[in-house]
Amino acid sequence: MAANDVYVYDFAEGNKDMADLLGGKGANLAEMTNLGLPVPPGFTITTEACRAYLSTGREPDGLREQVETHLATLEEARGKRLGDAADPLLVSVRSGARFSMPGMMETVLNVGLNDESVAGLAAQAGGDERFAWDSYRRLIQMFGKTVCEVPGEEFEHALDEAKRARGTENDLDLDAGDLRALVDEYKKIFAKHAGREFPQDAREQMDLAIRAVFESWNADRAVLYRRQERIPADLGTAVSVVAMVFGNLGPDSGTGVAFTRDPASGTQGIYGDYLANAQGEDVVAGIRNTIPLQELERLDKKSYDDLLGIMATLEGHYRDLCDIEFTIEQGKLWMLQTRVGKRTAAAAFIIAGQLVDEGLIDLDEAARRVSGAQLGQLMFPRFDLSGKPKSLAKGVGASPGAAVGKVVFDAARAVELAKEGEAVILVRRETNPDDLPGMIAAQGILTSRGGKTSHAAVVARGMGKTCVCGADTLEVDTRAKKFTVDGQEVAEGDVISVDGTTGRVYLGEVPVRPSEVVRYFEGESTSTEDPLVTAVHRIMTHADEKRRLRVRTNADTGQDAARARRFGAEGIGLCRTEHMFLGDRRELVERLILARTDTERQAALDALLPLQRADFVEIFEAMDGLPVTVRLIDPPLHEFLPSLEELAVSVAVAHERGEKAGKTEALLAAVRRMHESNPMLGLRGVRLGLVIPGLFGMQVRAIAQAAAECARRGGNPRPEIMVPLVGAVQELETVRAEAERIISEAGAREVSIGTMIEVPRAALTSGQIAEAAEFFSFGTNDLTQMAWGFSRDDVEGAFFWRYLELGIFGISPFESIDRDGVGRLVRIAVDEGRAARPDLKLGVCGEHGGDPESVHFFHEVGLDYVSCSPFRVPIARLEAGRAAIETAAASDSR
Repeated sequence: MAANDVYVYDFAEGNKDMADLLGGKGANLAEMTNLGLPVPPGFTITTEACRAYLSTGREPDGLREQVETHLATLEEARGKRLGDAADPLLVSVRSGARFSMPGMMETVLNVGLNDESVAGLAAQAGGDERFAWDSYRRLIQMFGKTVCEVPGEEFEHALDEAKRARGTENDLDLDAGDLRALVDEYKKIFAKHAGREFPQDAREQMDLAIRAVFESWNADRAVLYRRQERIPADLGTAVSVVAMVFGNLGPDSGTGVAFTRDPASGTQGIYGDYLANAQGEDVVAGIRNTIPLQELERLDKKSYDDLLGIMATLEGHYRDLCDIEFTIEQGKLWMLQTRVGKRTAAAAFIIAGQLVDEGLIDLDEAARRVSGAQLGQLMFPRFDLSGKPKSLAKGVGASPGAAVGKVVFDAARAVELAKEGEAVILVRRETNPDDLPGMIAAQGILTSRGGKTSHAAVVARGMGKTCVCGADTLEVDTRAKKFTVDGQEVAEGDVISVDGTTGRVYLGEVPVRPSEVVRYFEGESTSTEDPLVTAVHRIMTHADEKRRLRVRTNADTGQDAARARRFGAEGIGLCRTEHMFLGDRRELVERLILARTDTERQAALDALLPLQRADFVEIFEAMDGLPVTVRLIDPPLHEFLPSLEELAVSVAVAHERGEKAGKTEALLAAVRRMHESNPMLGLRGVRLGLVIPGLFGMQVRAIAQAAAECARRGGNPRPEIMVPLVGAVQELETVRAEAERIISEAGAREVSIGTMIEVPRAALTSGQIAEAAEFFSFGTNDLTQMAWGFSRDDVEGAFFWRYLELGIFGISPFESIDRDGVGRLVRIAVDEGRAARPDLKLGVCGEHGGDPESVHFFHEVGLDYVSCSPFRVPIARLEAGRAAIETAAASDSR
């Protein structure tokens, strides 16, 4: 980068639309400054500077000089100088990425203090030595942990020891002498672990803190959080350097976090936490239980009234729920941060509806502010309390949901048990960023401290995890791996149930019931029964009006088809016929496989025909008037037989006993004859239909006869026959010729014939294949396997975790479509298929059809429909609408 690049901006030079450059925190500090709100002066170092530092390992040319210039402006504004022993300027050095990553990166407060200036700080505060030494010990603790990787628990143990010596559990009871002694102890801890004395030069402190914030972008927990939240890894973080204002100056000072609406429920009102005589980290860390924000009115009415006015200003300006951090310094209110607040899924829908009613946004914007992932969270079950389970404890419902699992007390144990398939609840006094792996692994989170603004609450809401905070009757002993409530002990491994809506905790497993949102989709709940269902109904109706993509379902039974139709499915995009060969019908499949003559084979097929026909009648009736795409049998036939190992053992045991193995030996011979090293690339799909005479013909006949029967009954069946695993047009032409003859004989009408695009060669020759196909349906599961050379059943557990860890994957390509590789194959097939046959119908029936990100891709490339499991149909409907809205907005802005 050139030396004349601008890397530093004063707050007055930025605005909220510069978040890519200034990070969310820096951009919003600039916006509040320009709104005339009381923001301490400061400057922001850009994400470009961070990226340059991370790529080269050194500061970019010109950065140090620009920081020097802006620091001088800040010193002039405050009338103090960094490092001045008599009248020191102190600053905070804060991280701030483009997207909110609460607690994942670093912040250092009180930068600029040293052994000399601590006396000057006390003088500034009217001789308050306690305040000065409290600020100094906080600097050493935060600087040591953040900049020099000193173990944080070392400082915490020293603080606990100081409180024990004083006979208190509250750090506010430590006097100036206690804190001075604690600073000496902290400096010893620092020197022991850092290999140097605590730096006394104020500018060195600031420079080292800035570099530490840059480096925290690639800290393990930040990387893990980005992966969880799908935040790109190459953005970098900005760094804001802000003049310190002090909430730890006595009872007329304090710090707090406020929300303009309840982030858990969306209810309008005054929500937040306040902590007197404290600095900001105390609130989010939950080290002391806060008081409700409403209590501030009694303590400091002027600051309270000023805060409410600013909250109203910010919500009107941002047109959204705002999350605000503030400090009161001896009766003066200062704004330290605002951002569009993280919220629960329920709150997202409710708030979006409220803002429409208030005229702040329209329905298009309301749909853009919710997501399919959030809708999916709302469809999870809730606790059934009809049995009136006894509540063990109650805290703050910080993130809704019903979580049941075994109690664990540390993140590593949570990860370990989760890998073994156990459901766990992570229990802590309070969480910190190092707990993130355990929070991800756990079904729910329970803390004895903190509130709706604590680290646990904010992170859990962002992830959609059930969370209860501030259950202060819990005595959590992490070393003994137990917690106690009213004398009752709950040990690691005991099962508890956590209700993130009510904040209640129950001993044992509480049963669950369907959510109100699922009941609404099932037609059992009207849109007027509660505000959440009303909001969901309203936004879903709008999304359906806007979307171009149709949404079908993957269903193999009439029951699944009927449920999907209630959920809004507009047909079936994938009916797997192989599922119809399981259960009691295995014996008929065995007869087919063991057949040695054409007569025996035909007898087996004749026995299967009426069973298949009845299956299709049931499905066509459930989806009457809507298209039903039936995939002819896809997997290898030997998958319907017992395993090779089981049969070999049975035959060997029979021989050992001198018994005849009979049918088992015949089955073994058949399995050995058909066994393949890699059956996913073997005799399956269209290949099976061409090799086993009459197999596909029987299925086509069953489909055609079922359609004719439904039509005779007055129905309107719309079957579509899909030939799987086609790689060459000649395969499809051969199957099509036989199918058309059978359909004509059965008297069925309007049965279209198409193919799955799941072999890369099919995508690359789609122009040829389209000449014999009336529709394509992308089987993205197989297409992904074959494009990557992965066996899905094997690789996800074998090495995907390492690929995710190394950043080769941002997310599994089986979960969200690989746009660059598999997506390019889809684009080629769409373009060349439609060029050959303009009326070619295009859909997708792999798991990606219900993935929110993938739905947007399928909208972009011009598919006609997506198909997914019944439960994901509403999610796909919403995302299809959002995709259309976003496309229209992008077009309007050009």
